[in-house]
Amino acid sequence: MTSSNHVRIVEVGARDGLQNEKTLLPADVKIALIDRLSSTGLQTIEATSFVSPKWVPQLADAAEVFRGIRKVPGVSYPVLVPNLQGYQRAREVGATDIAVFTAASEAFNRKNINASIDESIERFIPVIEQARADQVKVRGYVSTVLGCPYQGEVPVADVVRVARRMYELGCHEISLGDTIGVGTPAKARAMLHAVAQEVPMAALAVHFHDTYGQALANILTCLEEGVRVVDSSVSGTGGCPYAKGATGNVASEDVVYMLHGMGMSTGVDLDLLVATGAWLAAQLHKDTASRVTRARTAAA
Repeated sequence: MTSSNHVRIVEVGARDGLQNEKTLLPADVKIALIDRLSSTGLQTIEATSFVSPKWVPQLADAAEVFRGIRKVPGVSYPVLVPNLQGYQRAREVGATDIAVFTAASEAFNRKNINASIDESIERFIPVIEQARADQVKVRGYVSTVLGCPYQGEVPVADVVRVARRMYELGCHEISLGDTIGVGTPAKARAMLHAVAQEVPMAALAVHFHDTYGQALANILTCLEEGVRVVDSSVSGTGGCPYAKGATGNVASEDVVYMLHGMGMSTGVDLDLLVATGAWLAAQLHKDTASRVTRARTAAA
């Protein structure tokens, strides 16, 4: 491992998690979620996404949510933006950290945003340029780094090319995402090692879904390679709306528990994080529980 003993958790539950949950939570609950997460010691909490409500109705209230959250000094609240219009909406409510996204799979990009990899990158170049002028930090997401629901295997060379291009364009951090959760430790290690030949390890993060229960093992392998930034989602919420069969992200509670058990530091209060996860689970299932209660009452 590298000499650093600290791992920064990028909490993605409020965006990547909620965008694929069937329950549509009201803005005040999302605000309460982010405020609870802010109290746990997390340094980075992805707040929402300024994409079209037509495509992601769960996050149609992005502006209201971002305005409403308590901004804790020392905590960053990045938001996802797909284009200049989304960037401008994010800036209007005071966002100072953004994220852009593409995939290492041509097929996934075509299905997701109806563009090739190169076309998708061309679309967000103006966003990065404007962000640079505004002194706004940009994170880059690369999806399907270990497999695609449409084309299957994704060549490692494609992952390297896309990650390098995003880094060269000005993304300060590149998150490598196993969107459908098919990766195994050996494949994760090989992919990360290849990317790290072109992009500094300090600029890389990993983002695993837990479809086959491999997420923690994959994270451990990447930590051994030197990664010190891990994306995770409180209570294991979410998946990907464009990746059929993908289960939720790896749970932040599990990641923090593992890291602390290894003697590594995160700055996160695990008890508060677990309590937040339990609270969120109750919010997500409240509507279902209410419908069941009404049905039972009517039947009686």
